[in-house]
Amino acid sequence: MNSSSSGFNVSSLRYRDSFNTVVAKNVIVLTIGLIINYINGSLIHTFRKHQILYVNPRYILFIHLVVNDMIQLTSSISLFVLTYVFYRINVSLCCLIMIFTVFTNLNTPLNLAVMAVECYIAICLPLRHAELCTIRRTYILIALIWAMSAVSILTDLFILLATEPVELFYSIIYCHTDNLFSHPIHLKNKEVSFLVYLVVVWLTLLYTYIKIILAAKTAKASESTKGDTNKGRNTILLHGFQLLLCMLTYVAHLIRKALVYIFPEYYNNINFALYIIVQMLPRLVSPVVYGLRDNTFRQHLEKYLLCSMRPSIKHGPH
Repeated sequence: MNSSSSGFNVSSLRYRDSFNTVVAKNVIVLTIGLIINYINGSLIHTFRKHQILYVNPRYILFIHLVVNDMIQLTSSISLFVLTYVFYRINVSLCCLIMIFTVFTNLNTPLNLAVMAVECYIAICLPLRHAELCTIRRTYILIALIWAMSAVSILTDLFILLATEPVELFYSIIYCHTDNLFSHPIHLKNKEVSFLVYLVVVWLTLLYTYIKIILAAKTAKASESTKGDTNKGRNTILLHGFQLLLCMLTYVAHLIRKALVYIFPEYYNNINFALYIIVQMLPRLVSPVVYGLRDNTFRQHLEKYLLCSMRPSIKHGPH
């Protein structure tokens, strides 16, 4: 880990971007981030304004995913801009940003698993849905998601405190996980956490998908029920697609290493492209998949957007 960290720094120093390139990259990142956060902010505002949404466990879990994405995106962009502007920052500030980034990265697959279970209950156990999926239990599950994610990041922090001198927190570094958490135990903790989380989530998605497929084949119900079953199956598939995007975070370093080996002169461009693909574009999936596909949420979102546009039209030039 130490050697890889130092290698990362050497490469970063070797391939510094020009001023115009730095400005262009930061403008692109900030623009994409603002667009995604505006969309997500509109979803949150729509959720808060309509009781039919904020009393439904499915929409509560969806909005938690949206808020989680906003926190992750804001933390990630802050770190991106800071490392380009200052290159090296204070370790304490780096730790603070890393806590939010790691928290939210771990929250996403767990939230997807819980959403898949809710979808399974709604399709396969409709008579027990109101009993099992209550608002109180939904918020308890959200708290458990954050608690489970806390185990991994707090373990890293305790290892850092136990293996490094206090002076480290007053120094400055290039803020990267491999630089901050460079002890071999950190690597093992990351591997174990990733394996446990992903196995549990994939098994959950696979089980719920198979059960919904079986329900679709055996059910002899009305066309509307079949439509709900097919929609639930498609939703689980989209959960799996989003989880695949989340997994890019864990294989990005391997992709980076392979591409840099083939195209060493494009080191910074490779890093930038991977950042956009791995950290930013997956945050567009949640609003598109859940906010715009869902008829109820889409109708209320359209009403909100129309109402927000009317004042600007009224006050426009005559």
